Parts: sequence; structure tokens; C-alpha cells
Amino acid sequence: MSPIKVLIIDDSAVVRQVLTATLGRDPAIEVIGAAADPVFAMDKMNKQWPDVIVLDVEMPRMDGITFLKKLMAERPTPVVICSTLTEKGAATTMQALAAGAVSIVTKPQLNLRQFLTDSADELAGAVKAAAKANMKRMVACGERAPQRVSADAILAAGAQAMARTTENIVAIGTSTGGTQALEFILTALPRVCPGIVIVQHMPEHFTAAFAERLNRLCEIEVREAKNGDRVIPGCALIAPGGRHMVLKRNGAQYQVEIVDGPPVSRHRPSVDVLFRSVARSAGGNALGIIMTGMGDDGARGLKEMFDAGAATVAQDEASCVVFGMPKEAIKLNAAQRIMALEDIHRAILHR
Repeated sequence: MSPIKVLIIDDSAVVRQVLTATLGRDPAIEVIGAAADPVFAMDKMNKQWPDVIVLDVEMPRMDGITFLKKLMAERPTPVVICSTLTEKGAATTMQALAAGAVSIVTKPQLNLRQFLTDSADELAGAVKAAAKANMKRMVACGERAPQRVSADAILAAGAQAMARTTENIVAIGTSTGGTQALEFILTALPRVCPGIVIVQHMPEHFTAAFAERLNRLCEIEVREAKNGDRVIPGCALIAPGGRHMVLKRNGAQYQVEIVDGPPVSRHRPSVDVLFRSVARSAGGNALGIIMTGMGDDGARGLKEMFDAGAATVAQDEASCVVFGMPKEAIKLNAAQRIMALEDIHRAILHR
């Protein structure tokens, strides 16, 4: 196979230099150029189109968001956002993910050169995952307008939901392509629906901005989980980046515990950690959903949920941006049903 052709766009000469050297050491990757801003980059791209673009957000002449929207409208290409850990940067990066970026790699404001060198595996992995992305799905999800349900739908759901309790919960795990997939699902849910716990592979400082954005779009409440939060109907809790989320039973109620610890299945938060805790605390009262993402995090956890009597769903290949995590779950016979992204919200409402 020919190497993945990568173009780096960043206004920092240090970042361009270190990323070029770091990614260039991987035999599966070929850095074909680097540019200080999107205007310079477009000149290079007209001569040789990259397979993956590593993109900064805040740059002179044209910002990364404007460039990304232009790119997705004219020639959709996988983009990995390389952004700093500032709150402002986190909010901007959420806009980039909504516009069609595949994933995020964070960079600190201090000790940048050392960080980028030490993170060679993470950087190369993000590029390889992006190269496998189904860009048709990214663009399709990005173009979808948030669905607003009518009062009739809410009232109908409310009449049925009176019989529900917090014992019925939904656990969702996803990674690459998951930010748009989650938006697709959560915006389709009425205010009255089961409580939801979510692990989306995302770095520290970004999950809060992601949750805030979804909360503005959705009928349900969406927020970054805090230790001790109850899992209640009409609310989705997203595991904070850099920490694991565990479901615990407290009498007849459920709550989440936010814990430190090493990465599990190479991730923190880990889908496997959440799913296994749901299997043990909720058993047959839960629905587990594994969606688009690279690797196998969550596959074994979903199997444990299935074995504990939970209903389980895997997103189908055609609607995934990267058919990795669902594929591994299907191999383990962990999924009772394989569903298109467009149908998953119905599984949540009509389990």
C-alpha cells in the first residue's frame, strides 16, 4: 500500500517542523508539505492533493473553520484538528468537529516541541484513523439540520414514559466520527426519554464544550458528567475527557462515579470501563450502543452487557465514519441488532 499523504497547516514554524519530522518517521505516512495558513495550503493542494490534513484552528488570513467548511463543500478530505488546550480553543474545535473534522489531537501551550515528539504514536494513529474515514458519512451528518420534535411527539412519549424509572438506562460508546453521530441521535430524542451515559473519545477540556454545544441543540439536557451525578430520564451525561466514568447503583437509583486511572483499551475515558460497569450495575435494565470509531474499545464491554441480559446495538458499516469498534463487537457476537445511524434513536425510545 502507498503511504498516507499528509499536509500540515499551522502558523507555528515549530509545530510544522516537529510534526513533519514526527509523522515522517512512520513508514505508513508521507508528509507532502506544510503551510503557515490555508491560503498557502490551497496553492500546495492544487499541485498535489493530500489524503489527510492536520489543521490548526486559529491562523492568519483564513481561520481553520472557514477553510474546513470550504474544503467540505468543495472536496471533502479527512482533517485532524491539532489544537491547544484553552477553553476558547475547545469551543472553536467543537465548531470544527461540527463542520466535518474527523478527530482532535491536543497540544499544550508550553513544552510544545517535547510534547509533539512524545506523542508520536497518538499523532500517527489519528492520521491513520482519519485516512480510513468515510467522508460521505461525515458530510452527510454535518449537513443534517437538528431535528425538532413536535408537542404531539413529546406528549405521546410522555404517556408511555410514565412507566419508566431510572432503572432503564442507555449507555453509548463511540470514537472517530462520534461527535456528529451523537448529535444526529441526541437531537432526534424527545425531552422524555431514558437517562443516557456516554463515552466519546475526546481529550481533556473538550468534552465540556462538546456537551454545551449539544445541550443548545437538543430537547434533552446534555452535560459533562460530574462525580455523583444521578442518571435521570431526559438527561445525557458525557464522560469528561481524561477520566473514566463508572455507573453505580444507589438503592433504586443510578449515579455515575468519575475516577482517575490508567488508559483502558488505550483510552481514558474508556468505553469498556463504562460498559462493564453498566453490565454489573444495571444488567437487563440497560441498552448498550457501540458506534463509529477505530480500534476495539467497548467491544468486550458490550459483550459483558449482552451476557448480563442487556439489549445491545452496533452501528452498521454503511453509516459509520470508521467501522472499527462496532466491527469488533459484532465479531464477539456482542450485538443483538446491527442498525443504521438513522435508526438508533428509535432503539433508545422503543426498547
